[in-house]
Amino acid sequence: MRLGLHVGYWGLGLTPEQQLEIVREAESAGFDSVWAAEAYGSDTATVLAWLASQTTRIKLGSAIFQMPARTPAMTAMTAATIDQLSDGRMILGIGSSGPQVAEGWHGQPFARQLRRTREYVEILRKALARERLEYHGEIYELPLPDGPGKALKLMIAPVQERMPIYIAAIGPKNTTLTGEIADGWLPTFFSPEHVAEFRTLLEEGAARAGGDKRIDDSFDIAPNVNVCIDDDIDRARDAVRPLLALYVGGMGSRKQNFYNALVRRYGFEEAADEVQDLYLEGKREEAAAALPAEMIDMTSLVGPKERVKERLEVYREAGVGTLVATPTVFDAEGRLRMIRELAEML
Repeated sequence: MRLGLHVGYWGLGLTPEQQLEIVREAESAGFDSVWAAEAYGSDTATVLAWLASQTTRIKLGSAIFQMPARTPAMTAMTAATIDQLSDGRMILGIGSSGPQVAEGWHGQPFARQLRRTREYVEILRKALARERLEYHGEIYELPLPDGPGKALKLMIAPVQERMPIYIAAIGPKNTTLTGEIADGWLPTFFSPEHVAEFRTLLEEGAARAGGDKRIDDSFDIAPNVNVCIDDDIDRARDAVRPLLALYVGGMGSRKQNFYNALVRRYGFEEAADEVQDLYLEGKREEAAAALPAEMIDMTSLVGPKERVKERLEVYREAGVGTLVATPTVFDAEGRLRMIRELAEML
C-alpha cells in the first residue's frame, strides 16, 4: 500500500512556503503521490504545476479536476502540460462535482452524469493518445456539425504513453462505471469494512469492459482519508468532526447530498438525518457533535499511533493501493509530524 498526501484546497490557513515544506517532507519520507483539490476557490491545475517545479519524484494527482469546469479537450491539454512539466508524474483524477457548484458556479447542467462521464473519459483517451478529435456522442459532438470546426489533435505529447485516469465516485452506478472505464477510484469517506460491496460494483464494471480488465493490483483503489494521530482519541475525533459534518450535513441540498446517502448505506440513517437537519438549520457545532464515534472511526484514521497503525493494516487488507491521507491539523508543524509518523508506520 502506497501513501499519498492530500493538500486539499489551497490557501486555507497555511502559506505557500509552509505547503511546499509539507509536500517536500512527504516526498522525502517516501510518499508516492500528492493530490490537490478544487471547488470554487483555488484551482487544482495551478497548484500541481507549481508543485511539479518544486519536486522531483512524487507523483501529482488531481483530486479532482471538476468536469463542469473544463471541456474534455481542455482537461487533456492541462494534464498533458503538467505531465511534461513533471517528466511523466501526472495522475488525472476527474469528478462531476455537485449540482450546486456545477450549476451555480460553472453554469453547467448537472444532468445525465453517467453518460457525461463515459463520454468525457472516451474523449480524454482519444485526445491524450493524440488522435484526431472526432467524436459523436449524446452529450459531446466534436467538431460541431455544419460549421467551421476541424478535427484537431493535441499538439504536444504526454510523457506517459498511457496516463492513468481516476474517477471520484460515491454512488453505486458511478462506482460500477469507474470499474469499467477508469484506472483508479477516488472514494471519499471510504469504509474498509464495506469493501466487499464496493469491490462487487467495481468488478461488475470491469466485467462490462471485457478483455483482460480485472480489479486487481493494476487498478488503484485510492481513498482520501482524514488522519489525526493523537494519544487522546476523543480529541482526534473532534478534529475531523467539522469536515465530516460539512459533507454529511451541508454538501448539497436536503434532497441531493451524495455523502449523506453514503453514510446512510453504512447504516447510520438516524445520525445522517440528525446531522443534516442541524447543519441546514445553521447549528454546525451541534451537527458535528451529533456524529457517532463509530462513523468517524469507520471513515477516518484517528487516535494513538498504535491504533492508527492497526487500522492501516485493515485498509491494506481491503485492497487499498494508495491511501491518500489528509492530515487534519491546521498548523504546519502538526502536519509535518503526522506525515513522518505515517511514513514510519508503513
